[in-house]
Amino acid sequence: MASHRRPKQPSRARVTVLTTAAAAAVAISAQAANAAPSAKPSKDEVKSKVDKLYEEAEQATEKYNGAKEKQEKLQKEISTIQDNVARGQQDLNKLRDSLGSLAAGQYRSGGIDPSLQLFLSSNPDDYLDKASTLDQLSGQQVDALKKIQDKQRELAQERAEATEKLKDLASTRTELGKKKDEVKAKLAEAQKLLNSLTAKEKADLAAADQARATRASERATMGNSAPASGRAGAAFSAAQSRIGSPYVYGATGPSSFDCSGLTSWAYAQAGVSIPRTSQAQANIGTRIYSQSQLQVGDLVFFYGDLHHVGLYAGNGQVLHAPHTGASVRYEAIGNMPFQFGVRV
Repeated sequence: MASHRRPKQPSRARVTVLTTAAAAAVAISAQAANAAPSAKPSKDEVKSKVDKLYEEAEQATEKYNGAKEKQEKLQKEISTIQDNVARGQQDLNKLRDSLGSLAAGQYRSGGIDPSLQLFLSSNPDDYLDKASTLDQLSGQQVDALKKIQDKQRELAQERAEATEKLKDLASTRTELGKKKDEVKAKLAEAQKLLNSLTAKEKADLAAADQARATRASERATMGNSAPASGRAGAAFSAAQSRIGSPYVYGATGPSSFDCSGLTSWAYAQAGVSIPRTSQAQANIGTRIYSQSQLQVGDLVFFYGDLHHVGLYAGNGQVLHAPHTGASVRYEAIGNMPFQFGVRV
């Protein structure tokens, strides 16, 4: 009679090994799937991403411009304070010399007043606060001491102000460096994306961009409306003379510009000083919210944070410095989210 033996069950250790091996196989398969090269972005996808990076770079550029302007302002203020301190110290030295002459005269006539003698080797504040001392000094000496005291206080305040501004300057320089690095990183990322395109794809994008600029130029010259004022017209004419100049972040002309660099340069040619950054320029003049009310030469602002500005060119067009890789040109105002205009 044949025996019917029950099949031997796998050991617990064997089951564990098999389970671990299966899990590892699944993980390796998943890694292999993830490691598979992703599909190359299309030309349109690259353009969309690059446009976004250029917008972010311009946002950082305007912050960079603001930090740079603040740095330059602080440097001028610090220089002025330091000059004032130097002149004040000379005045203080003269006052002390004058008081020394009084003491010398007293010595020749019979000795130095004890209070004045003490002053010459210490701080006059300690003595001016004591009425008994004032009683012992002549009117001329009291006047000299008060002038010295006032000058010392003035110098102390100016030195304290200079110290605070130097701290602010150091902080501003740090911010400036960070914004500069941020702009460079955005531009480098955009360039990397563009480099992923074929030569033909790059040429197609450039041709489309040029065609759009050409259409905008033709529309702008179809019949401009009257400029807002003589200086607005002069500013617009100055900007027109720079058509074709390359966009360079932080540039204010005359051979290259960023957006606010172009507008501030153009108005400077008309004898009008306006702030450096787009956000600051938005706070001057009279705001105009209706596009139909815009006149040639008005400043026009775009995006919610106002990081882009140009000059209204008439017929629904704007003359501006667009972004890295482009030049000063005309553009349809509807290509960007218009916020308002400013008549300077």
